Amino acid sequence: MCGINGFNFRDENLIKKMNEKIKHRGPDQDGIFLDENISLGHRRLSIIDLSDNGKQPMFNEDKMFCIIFNGEIYNFQDLKKKLETRGHKFISHTDTEVVLHLYEDYKEKCLEFLNGIFAFAIYDIKNKELFLARDRIGIKPLYYYWGPSSTSGQMRKLIFSSEIKAILEHNIKREIDLEALNHYFRLMYVPAPLTMFRGIYKLPQAHYLKLSFKIQNSKFEIHRYWDIDDFSNLKSKTEIIEKIQDLMKKSIKGQLISDRPIGIFLSGGIDSTSVLGIASEMLSSHPSPKATDGKIKTFTVGFDIYDPENKFNADLLLARKTSEFYNTEHHELLINSGDVLDNLEKVFYHLDEPIAEATQIATYLLAQYAKKEVAVVLGGDGGDELFGGYKRYYYSYLLNKYWITKIAPFMRWKIHNRFMFQKETEIGKILNKEINQNQITKQFFQKNYFKDKSIKDYEKLFMLTDLKTWLADESLMRTDKMTMAQGLEQRVPILDHQLVELAMRTPSKYKMRDENQGKTIFIEAMRKYLPEHVLNSEKKKVWMTPASQWLRGDLNQKAKEVLSPDYVPENKKYFNFNGIQKMFDDHIEKRKYNLNLIWALIVFQIWYKQFMEKR
Repeated sequence: MCGINGFNFRDENLIKKMNEKIKHRGPDQDGIFLDENISLGHRRLSIIDLSDNGKQPMFNEDKMFCIIFNGEIYNFQDLKKKLETRGHKFISHTDTEVVLHLYEDYKEKCLEFLNGIFAFAIYDIKNKELFLARDRIGIKPLYYYWGPSSTSGQMRKLIFSSEIKAILEHNIKREIDLEALNHYFRLMYVPAPLTMFRGIYKLPQAHYLKLSFKIQNSKFEIHRYWDIDDFSNLKSKTEIIEKIQDLMKKSIKGQLISDRPIGIFLSGGIDSTSVLGIASEMLSSHPSPKATDGKIKTFTVGFDIYDPENKFNADLLLARKTSEFYNTEHHELLINSGDVLDNLEKVFYHLDEPIAEATQIATYLLAQYAKKEVAVVLGGDGGDELFGGYKRYYYSYLLNKYWITKIAPFMRWKIHNRFMFQKETEIGKILNKEINQNQITKQFFQKNYFKDKSIKDYEKLFMLTDLKTWLADESLMRTDKMTMAQGLEQRVPILDHQLVELAMRTPSKYKMRDENQGKTIFIEAMRKYLPEHVLNSEKKKVWMTPASQWLRGDLNQKAKEVLSPDYVPENKKYFNFNGIQKMFDDHIEKRKYNLNLIWALIVFQIWYKQFMEKR
């Protein structure tokens, strides 16, 4: 894992400033490449081939192609063997060099060969062309700015980076995108391709960007290179279970390759326990001294609060039992409201743009803790979105099973709204009327994700929508930012794209049971790796923080300060601060539960002061 930067003009000082801004992503090495029409920068976190041969920017044999790469390619060893038969010579043992030679031979079709997580840029020095690409699921971030040149007669300016804060090293006007603002308070994040900054965009998952530097015939284009287009149901349940098992093993085997120590983020749930179980089996038969050096290290976070019903620490206790079952070297971190207060502004700074999820603070501190022991962690992200772990899928499934009427699709859409969107009545109390666009997010989803009438299975449609929006732009985005803030790489084996494709061909009836139990077929496939205490634990609970308690305790004064109209006076144009004050008071006095919007406002206000306020 690393950080990449670049722009389509030459400026050594500016590319060095961008690199410095994201040095947390790559604390091990720093490199730049300059040409007439290009500046490329790289910060390296060394994971594969720790020698200087892996330093970037990296070049092919004749120095005609240059790459900067962030991510991991899990099938790079097989690809390397094939490339060697085609005559390519390698000077390193890295996956980066494999990607470079693949592009040399196949150009944009190189993406079809890659199994991994990535965001990279390749510059064709001879033909003056830049190629940017992001992985299929959107696990690694990539942002870009495409705007007018500061020099008359020159081509438009392209700036890109792993993080927005590096793009802002350029003299770009900082403005709020009002569409993004409206999406944020309904979704708690900003969906791609938008960001909260007008003029700065996310390159969407499974897309690539090409730019020709020939001034007389310059061309800027963005294309999708992969999508899920086969939703036909596989009929054999036994066959699906066998495929899940095979693909999980294949994915984890590839993701255990590392020249630095690996650990596992362990919760009390099915997904991370499955990852640990398979990893334990593999490492017991084929030890990897570089990756584990003995026992597998596991890491779990909990909360130092009065919690007699284990509402917030159930995962901690289950993970402790799981670590004992698998005999791991287990590490537990307990955080309190003081820890949250001390790290609040650091967390929001590293997010780059507002994401309103209080668990991000726990992830940030756990990553900081784990980095002392390991350089890589495996996580259980994605199982719920692929195999039906959320209640909204289950309720939609019940409608499909017991209420087949013309109104059912409408009711399922309402269910999805209820779980994914904040209530319009509450949003109307905090956003000023001239800012509030109360239909914009529903229209966005209907236009981009619910227009495909060919998908008859609404549960698959909801899962696919979550995969392309919430998972990529909220969950995976904050996971990447919180771990890479500490120079820690997180891998997500359940989100192997082949598993994703399989999940979309798995009938919903195999994923959900009438007893409000999701992921049924995944559990069956992983049963041999799941201890009884995990299998017999209570039905799925959403992992949450005691944020409401924090707001009534150590965070109370900070929240009052941040939610005051005096904190960022210019934000009066966006917000009704009287409504905000009432909402906050109602929540603190337990008259009404308003945590989501209150937290979203706190995040936005602090973020705005850090990134947008005129100093």
